[in-house]
Amino acid sequence: MGILNLLLLTITLFLPLLLLSATAYNVGDHVPLFVNKVGPLHNPSETYQYYEMPFCRPDRILEKKETLGEVLNGDRLANALYELEFAVNKTGVVLCNRKLDRGNVAKFRAAIMNDFYFQMYYDDLPFWAFIGKVEDESWGVDGKGPKYFLFKHVQFDALYNGNQVIEIRAFGDPSHVLDVTEDVDLDVEFIYSVLWNDISTPYKNRMDRYSQTSMMPILRKTRWFSCVNSIVMIILIMGLLAVLFMRHLKNDLRKWSVGDEEEDKEVGWKYIHGDVFRCPTNLPVFCAVLGSGTQLLTLVFALFILAFLGILYPYNRGALSTAIFAVYTLTSAVAGYSSASFYSQFVETGWQRSILLAGVLFTGPFLFTVFILNSLAIYFGVTAALPFGTIFVIFVIYTLVAIPLFALGGMVGHHYKSEFLATSVTKKYRREIPSLPWYRKIPAEMFLGGLLPFSATVLEFHHLCATIWGYKISTLPTILFITFASLVILTAMLSVCLTFFQLAVEDHEWWWRSVLRGGSTAIFMFAYCIYLYFKSNMSGVLQTFFFFGYSACMCYAFFLMLGALSFRASLMFVRHLYRGVKSE
Repeated sequence: MGILNLLLLTITLFLPLLLLSATAYNVGDHVPLFVNKVGPLHNPSETYQYYEMPFCRPDRILEKKETLGEVLNGDRLANALYELEFAVNKTGVVLCNRKLDRGNVAKFRAAIMNDFYFQMYYDDLPFWAFIGKVEDESWGVDGKGPKYFLFKHVQFDALYNGNQVIEIRAFGDPSHVLDVTEDVDLDVEFIYSVLWNDISTPYKNRMDRYSQTSMMPILRKTRWFSCVNSIVMIILIMGLLAVLFMRHLKNDLRKWSVGDEEEDKEVGWKYIHGDVFRCPTNLPVFCAVLGSGTQLLTLVFALFILAFLGILYPYNRGALSTAIFAVYTLTSAVAGYSSASFYSQFVETGWQRSILLAGVLFTGPFLFTVFILNSLAIYFGVTAALPFGTIFVIFVIYTLVAIPLFALGGMVGHHYKSEFLATSVTKKYRREIPSLPWYRKIPAEMFLGGLLPFSATVLEFHHLCATIWGYKISTLPTILFITFASLVILTAMLSVCLTFFQLAVEDHEWWWRSVLRGGSTAIFMFAYCIYLYFKSNMSGVLQTFFFFGYSACMCYAFFLMLGALSFRASLMFVRHLYRGVKSE
């Protein structure tokens, strides 16, 4: 059963790649066209099914069978009345004649007022167009205000190379409009035209135009500047570490190895060698943080691998959502193994609790957030609402695959655990920590530990948020990977520095503080998300809840990832530090 579920997940993940093969058409052949959704430009989460607007509709609406990722992405594809045969030009074709009552007119006017657009797919190429326009200059002496016009004529511009579709665009014809400013019954004739042109762009490059915004010279220079900024920050921190090790730490180790009692008094961190490897408080929760953070870190690197292999690319409908779900499910064994193996190095029994906590530490808050947001989506009737069937499928897959993998990873981690490598003997009684100034306490260290990595990666984080909550596409995985690698390196090096400064003042409780220092970058990320929201044009209860809900989940994932990474870097440093000293 487990092999069957694994095969099912693999097929679901790679199915979009298998369907990517080019389709050849002859002149006059039918090319699949699907309508998808409509929504306001500035509220990306507030999208509705296309036929919820009083457009022309077929006698029977047939919804396209969608993958799991497409449903999670909010896509709801259905058949269309438009007929765009391959390489066949059309002019002024009547789509339908409709009588709009006052309610339909008011619905169109409200949609135009909120900059509604529609999205369609033609030969798996997405395209968008506004449904109307507002003429603000229509203010007159009568004081009636702006005019709202509905586009009656949709112009399709298609490009082809040989027998393959390369590009498709749509726009409303401003010379064929219907005034929907007043609540009156109206008769409207919807028409469309199609214009085909030949182009030399090869089929394999037809998705390039969707990345033109992110590939503009100014934006490209900005993103490379972000990489250079991160690298410079790494060099500076490495210089600080070099000074730390070559001057202070080397001298401390020399003094201790000599054994001069007078000089020993100048070395603060050596006095706590009997406490630095003491088991941390709340060990099950601590191990759950390590397990969940390691799993999420594995997930991110797996997504980068898929992007470099070409499986994930812009507007590969639902592929990213499918990949995240599949990889997160399959990496459950990583969380179980990491938490159980580390827990079992200190305590022989009770490792099952650490696995349970690792399984719910991120998934629990995330599912709670999804439940609240899905309830709101159902109430507002948007496409982000997950159908019951999809929820059931996710529940079954997670139950039959993720939970057994958690347990399997935990059992392997417990039975094949290694001894905890403590380079000094832990004393029986805990040493008292001296009183510390405010800049040596947790809030100040979290501020410093989060500010520097965030400042080095803020530009790329802005592009990531623009991709999620806007219409810009982050199509430079190389730059994104360099920035993420810089974030990882900066977090690890700062963790080492701050851990040494903490030990130098005889504060041996570095375990949890290393997690908090590393994860504090996520606090700055969430603060920047708040700033982005108030600087954007997003509005409404639904969009506000979606933005802050999913932004909080994303930043929480960063907190767990960077916190686990920070601790492991500090642990390696502490082991190396106390390996070269004498045990009293």
